[in-house]
Amino acid sequence: MDTRTIARPRRRVLAAMASAAALLLPAASFAQDKFNDWGWPQPYEKVSEKSVQWLKDKGWWPIQVAFQAPWSGQNTVNIVMDRMGLLKARGIDAKWTAFPSGPAINEVLISGRYQVGNGGNFPFTSLLDRKIPVKAIGIVSPNLLHALVVPSDSPLKSIKDLKGSNPPATIGLVTGSSAEFYFQMAIQINGLQVGKDIILKNMPPGEQIAMPKGVAGVVSWDPTPELIVSERKAGRIVDTIFPYNMYEGQFYLRSEIIENVPEVAQAFADALAEATLWTRRNPEKAAELMAEDPNLRHFSKAILLQQIQAYNNLYKPIYLYPHAQFWGQANEPIFDWLFAQKRITRPLKASDFADAVDERFMRTTFGKLGWAVPKQPPFLPADWKGQANKPPYPEYVHALNSKQPQPFPEAGDLTKPWSFAGRSFQP
Repeated sequence: MDTRTIARPRRRVLAAMASAAALLLPAASFAQDKFNDWGWPQPYEKVSEKSVQWLKDKGWWPIQVAFQAPWSGQNTVNIVMDRMGLLKARGIDAKWTAFPSGPAINEVLISGRYQVGNGGNFPFTSLLDRKIPVKAIGIVSPNLLHALVVPSDSPLKSIKDLKGSNPPATIGLVTGSSAEFYFQMAIQINGLQVGKDIILKNMPPGEQIAMPKGVAGVVSWDPTPELIVSERKAGRIVDTIFPYNMYEGQFYLRSEIIENVPEVAQAFADALAEATLWTRRNPEKAAELMAEDPNLRHFSKAILLQQIQAYNNLYKPIYLYPHAQFWGQANEPIFDWLFAQKRITRPLKASDFADAVDERFMRTTFGKLGWAVPKQPPFLPADWKGQANKPPYPEYVHALNSKQPQPFPEAGDLTKPWSFAGRSFQP
């Protein structure tokens, strides 16, 4: 990994978001009027009364959706689906509730009180470990930044500079989180030892933001690094998750829904894609919707926009496709680490993850839009030589090395005509 100090000037991000039209490269012009302004086919397809009645008979009306408190662009789609009525347009009454953590979401999913959830790879692994009957239908927030942030006046320029610290350097992080896994993997690959070179201190993100004295650095996920670096200007990023772990979140439903009322699962897959497109078309409006949420009122609009850019608009929208085999392999190092730490009860493999993924619904969604199903996630170069289950990884596209959103559509992205933002495109 390049050990140079990593910076993220906010002006770079905001410039990239100045025009939604920059997200697209026209292939050709032709008459097309069956899509709304943000690219969803019209009219909306509504679920049948039979499916609605099944949900009502189960006591699942309105259907309950659990998501983590929307502290980053990772969960913009939840707010958009809710506030823009994208499930209502499909004939489904849904209630959206924010929870403080993935374990809290797991609790209400397991109990049956909630039927739909989304969150990061660690809570989803816990569901797999406990054999909870859920199926992931889409990917959210791939490559969420986790980073080692040091004080602005720190002499440290890379993670390797922690080697030989005397006394051992104290690093603040949330124990048992994806941040701890990233950092444990990073220190292993870079030849550092806990207890000898560094000491890990359990520290919540709110405390990390203050960069307390006596701490050599903190390890957290966005937006905490962005707040420290860009808003408070109190620190520098010297190492990131990207060579060591490909983070992803899942959007998932209880298997009973998929088995008994699959058109409801399809409606969620469609709404997830539509929310992604709406946000690409309306980043400023999306930031305003996020700012209205009580959990986000203390965040500046600049931070909210940056998060939307990094975790909704950076990649081609086909990032939503839940490549079961790829993401299963990417999660195998996590499974191994969690089992070795006795934080899960059984050894999980890529096949266990793949069994908990149903690609059919997003494939159908892409068919409605006229999008080709990608062979791999769009952030991987076509000639990428890495293996998802074997870090460290060769370079790929992420929020720190990309100055503007990936153009979409490009050659090979479409299977039939599609329209977005007043422009028409053909394969």
